[in-house]
Amino acid sequence: MRVAIVTESFLPSTNGVTNSVVQVIHTLKELGHDVLIIAPKSPESSYLGYPVIRTASITLFGFPIGLPLIGMKSVLRSFAPDVLHAAAPFMLGRQALAVSKRLGIPSVAIYQTDVTGYLQRYGAIIFRPFYNWLLKRIHSKATITLAPTPESASTLQKLGCPNISIWGRGVDIDLFNPKRKNSIAVRKYKLSIGVQPTDLVIGYVGRLAPEKQVERFSEFTDLPDVQFLIVGDGVQRSELEKKFEGQRVKFVGMQSGEILANSYAAMDVFVHCGEEETFGQTIQEAKASGVPAIAPAAGGPKFLIENGLTGFLVNPKQPGAYRAALAKVIDDAELRERMGLEARASMLGRTWKNNNEELISHYYSVIEAKQKMMPKPRFQQRNLA
Repeated sequence: MRVAIVTESFLPSTNGVTNSVVQVIHTLKELGHDVLIIAPKSPESSYLGYPVIRTASITLFGFPIGLPLIGMKSVLRSFAPDVLHAAAPFMLGRQALAVSKRLGIPSVAIYQTDVTGYLQRYGAIIFRPFYNWLLKRIHSKATITLAPTPESASTLQKLGCPNISIWGRGVDIDLFNPKRKNSIAVRKYKLSIGVQPTDLVIGYVGRLAPEKQVERFSEFTDLPDVQFLIVGDGVQRSELEKKFEGQRVKFVGMQSGEILANSYAAMDVFVHCGEEETFGQTIQEAKASGVPAIAPAAGGPKFLIENGLTGFLVNPKQPGAYRAALAKVIDDAELRERMGLEARASMLGRTWKNNNEELISHYYSVIEAKQKMMPKPRFQQRNLA
């Protein structure tokens, strides 16, 4: 199978869109498929041996957004993909979906970002009607759109987007593993950031931007005998560092790979206060690491945390809700351990392999649907007399 992947974000940018695309490419490589990547900002002209066609980009809400590619039609005609994968389509993805539709190439669009929520957070809600209109226009060009949760699928359906199905995200259960918790590497890591082995660690992983609401950690940073670990970078980092200056809050910047896995393993509880999460990949990574998670009962987290079993979902509008949930977990070591075990168990079936096999089945479905729609050749009866 030949797959053209058009993504609004790619390496070296680190975010949910990039991570998901990278994992999909790895799976396609392992299965022997042919891939063309069209993406903004990539410093390399190839990835895993696959060609990368680079586009210009702009930044919106802290995300690099790909600009339309000159010659998109000729690029797709030349590669002749069996299917086009559009990751979080906006300007670049919209162009690719439109061209694919004109060329008769079946397409799968991946909905990943709640821009409407961001508009409200950034005080630009006046643009919501326009964005909703644009969202419908973009996804109406796709053969099928895959949303990460039933709630996000319902949102798209209400806007009039056709052919919506659900496809979540996988997690690396080998990398993010509770076996690390008692390892020498994690003990050394804790000491390197000034955390004692006996300290309880409350952590967050993700971008430091207004929609993540990391400033709400101030509601519970005075809890006794607790250290706080903030992993990530972004436009709000300096502001947050000033806000928490002199408190037991460690900022360690953006991490990946083994170091990121050790950060999760160093945590006793994971807290995410963002209310505009379409999914919440870092919640899955924390759970795979055997760490109970606390998050708002809004958006993606509602479908990732089993309230009272693998963590707590809280009402973010209720004063003291995060603090109360956190206190329950901090004060009860047995509860923490039980939730950690349940969290890990809940992730065992969500490997990237399983997840991406489901995606590839959607590829084959749209390819098959296209073949069924193709007109059958008409044969003129010959007179053999």
